[in-house]
Amino acid sequence: MKITKAQSLANRAHIVETASELFRERGYDGVGVAELMAAAGFTQGGFYKHFGSKADLMAEAAANSLSHSLTSSEGLEVAEFIDLYVSRDHRDGRGSGCTMAALCGDAARQSDELKATFASGVESTLAALEEKYKARQDAPQDGVRAKMIDMLAHAIGAVMLSRACPDDSSLADEILKVCHAEIIASLPLSPVSQGADRGFEG
Repeated sequence: MKITKAQSLANRAHIVETASELFRERGYDGVGVAELMAAAGFTQGGFYKHFGSKADLMAEAAANSLSHSLTSSEGLEVAEFIDLYVSRDHRDGRGSGCTMAALCGDAARQSDELKATFASGVESTLAALEEKYKARQDAPQDGVRAKMIDMLAHAIGAVMLSRACPDDSSLADEILKVCHAEIIASLPLSPVSQGADRGFEG
């Protein structure tokens, strides 16, 4: 039976969401098309009805999850964002966490198209952080972009470095604790929500 256009679009969106989670959990080379489609509840043959290649899906999944990262951080102060980002919950929730922290290393070895998708996501994240930072009257207004680049790179690096350690390693926690404290200390704002209970999605 032929499916409707609306159902086809819904199926495609579900595949993209599934791929986004699996790619973050296992990396781009860690999951194949057949396994991905099975996880989404479809046959491998249906893949090429929606995507020209796995690379096309990788780019779309990255754009989708990077967009979700911004949505999940809306309404947060910069310090609250860091509380969520540089945390054990985010570190352990690779599949539901930030795409940049999960896949930057993989993206560096991929196509220029995928790198451009990541660059766009980084730019959007920086713009959102800059806006939040500048909105505070007590925040210095000079050199904000450079400060946000430094802060974001520090936060992403902290999560990546912690994940490279065994899950039960005290070093994994130490990296997060030290980096969180250093980032917060570099801000003119006091952290509002140490250990916030909201998850970081994207």
